Amino acid sequence: MARRRPRWTWAAVFIAGVLVVSASVSTAAAAAAAEEEEKKLLVDMTLVPDAASAGAVCLDGSPPAYHLDRGAGSGAGWLLQFEGGGWCNDARSCAERAGTRRGSTRLMNKLEVFSGVLSDDPAKNPDFYNWNRVKLRYCDGGSFAGDSEFINGTSIIYMRGQRIWDAIITDLFRKGLATAQQVLLSGCSAGGLATFFHCDDLQERLGGATTVKCMSDAGFFLDVDDISGDNTIRPFFSSLVDLQGAQKNLNKECLNSMLYPYQCFFPQYALQNIRTPYFILNSAYDVYQFHHTFVPPSCDPRGQWSRCKSDPAACSTSQIATLQGLRNAMLTALNLFEGDSKVGMFINSCFAHCQSELQDTWFAPNSPSLHNKVLKQFACTCMYVASITISSEFQTIAELVGDWYFERGAAQEIDCAYPCDLTCHNIIPTGYPFDRVKEIPEF
Repeated sequence: MARRRPRWTWAAVFIAGVLVVSASVSTAAAAAAAEEEEKKLLVDMTLVPDAASAGAVCLDGSPPAYHLDRGAGSGAGWLLQFEGGGWCNDARSCAERAGTRRGSTRLMNKLEVFSGVLSDDPAKNPDFYNWNRVKLRYCDGGSFAGDSEFINGTSIIYMRGQRIWDAIITDLFRKGLATAQQVLLSGCSAGGLATFFHCDDLQERLGGATTVKCMSDAGFFLDVDDISGDNTIRPFFSSLVDLQGAQKNLNKECLNSMLYPYQCFFPQYALQNIRTPYFILNSAYDVYQFHHTFVPPSCDPRGQWSRCKSDPAACSTSQIATLQGLRNAMLTALNLFEGDSKVGMFINSCFAHCQSELQDTWFAPNSPSLHNKVLKQFACTCMYVASITISSEFQTIAELVGDWYFERGAAQEIDCAYPCDLTCHNIIPTGYPFDRVKEIPEF
């Protein structure tokens, strides 16, 4: 099993003048942090052998890769998780990306932390902990959908996401995926978007004897106008589809029903033509879409939204009212799938982006949760009367996803509007100034 757990040694450091009680508290906190660090599951990278012979390579020509942690005990399922990390939509951005960890496995960390939906701890991932869990590394810049290349000076930039998907799945089939009984294909952000392109394909490869379901985490990117009435994401996806040659790999039924190929890069149009059961995990105030497509820097040249973007509590009343437009667009796009037994939903009102791989948001004592009404029926034989009562419980993301996958109950929950949800973990990205970003970056 390709897994390592780091070993740590800790020593208490006492500084003169500090109370013994304070030192004890600090030592205890350090010990707790060390124990938690030691529990991290680190999984080795596997390079796909002979992938280059099929043209399945990263932007820089390096081989594709994944991380596999084998299941144990009664675990018969496979969970495949697409890594996310933005896109490139022109020659310059793809060439730049090829020289980073987002375009080359040579520059990636060779060990990956598995947590949240990838955890092997039943206390942290109750439904999928003993499955075979795989993380597919992302190095093509096109959500595993492209098949093209271009010459960049003396080098070639390869946009081979579809071939990378083919090569990884072929290799995993040899390692047991071909005989899987249950499979969940999931992903975060650009990886969540990739699930829409490959969900039905995976079901077709495995056949009807395998239960295949798919989950997109923060991958429901909206075809939505920004606050000025312009549309930032539409031309971005259009140029991406053209450059990367993704059209031929998009859903054929969607392509036949839409005017432009790039529209089928948007989940709200693609999902209508997907036959495999689906779960949509998304924030109604997804911070990526808030910062880059709904209120992009071009709409805020004076930085009036900077404080609001950095801290939702700093948003003015009018800004909150404006942000309800993003939530309304999300709910309108999802309205078509409400009541569909094949489609599960966890749409909360947190300012976040990707919640399935973080332990605190996936399944923990203080995880985000939604108020789920549960029907319970009780029969009184003495009176020959059956009564139905409604009880309520709060469900975490992990619990609702599990209920949906294993068909244990209703699995569509939509949160009330911000700021009503007190269970939120508002996760705001750092590392770039909001008022200086000129294009759609990665998270």
